[in-house]
Amino acid sequence: MFPYALLRPALFALDPETAHELTIAALAKAGSLAGLACGKTAGREVEVMGLRFPNPVGLAAGLDKNGEAIDGLAALGFGFIEIGTVTPRPQPGNPRPRMFRLPEASAIINRMGFNNHGVAALVENVRRAKYQGILGINIGKNADTPIERAADDYLACLDAVYAHASYVTVNISSPNTKNLRDLQSADALDSLLAQLKQRQGELAQAHGRLVPVALKIAPDLDHEQIAAIADLLRRHRMDAVIATNTTLARDQVAHLDHGNEAGGLSGAPVREKSTTVIRELARLLQNEVPIIGVGGILSGADAREKISAGAKLVQVYTGLIYRGPGLVRECIEALK
Repeated sequence: MFPYALLRPALFALDPETAHELTIAALAKAGSLAGLACGKTAGREVEVMGLRFPNPVGLAAGLDKNGEAIDGLAALGFGFIEIGTVTPRPQPGNPRPRMFRLPEASAIINRMGFNNHGVAALVENVRRAKYQGILGINIGKNADTPIERAADDYLACLDAVYAHASYVTVNISSPNTKNLRDLQSADALDSLLAQLKQRQGELAQAHGRLVPVALKIAPDLDHEQIAAIADLLRRHRMDAVIATNTTLARDQVAHLDHGNEAGGLSGAPVREKSTTVIRELARLLQNEVPIIGVGGILSGADAREKISAGAKLVQVYTGLIYRGPGLVRECIEALK
């Protein structure tokens, strides 16, 4: 396989979403051969959520929404892979164009809107995959489901993916589904987590194993909101929290081409905001709920920063677009 440095100019010459689709298709075809590009890297094993991770570096949700390229992605050396976000029913997402590169800032703005083939298609792809490692499945709600009925969608997805996931992530923090972030408010989140934990217990009894459930939150939270979320995470005994999703802030990129496009901003500009949320959560949670750190990891040093702030695991996505598979190996080495 060609070094990523040679492939990147060709990919960046394409529309970002087209490049994304071609990459997923190539990884889906390549399967385990994709690993030849970066070789095998032994990492530091870590136990989180009762699961044994071969290394602490994972793939964040969003890259492989439908679970089409699990085997190809696994061969890049990740300690775990998270697919999705998936919704109960297929949906096209927002109109294109809806993804924009900001190369000067090593950033991406997207307003995809949970475009995916639906949970049944994702489960079928998971069944076909040969991957035996740790697989997270990230779940969301359909855009046309009223926010007051959001729990129904999350519970339907949890039911569908439970038997096929190592852990499940509840995504309430995407900025691209109308009113979704309202679920982060204390009352709404209290109700949602209570229903999810009750269903998790019922499914654990039915399937004979407890599948951990994590909550993914936004970076755009003030101290009071973070404290309220931390309290609810402890009270409902959530298995993990993923910090963070993309940001709505534009202060670092407003002067750049596409810098004011609507959507969530990821990459280098979100690194500090994400790390601040992680550090605050770590202070409040006192190791009662493990933290998975994601946001702006473009180097091994960035991964170490997340761990130093209090994360037990890290995830990458936008950094992979800019740095290629070598970033995975660099982060694994940095966290040994």
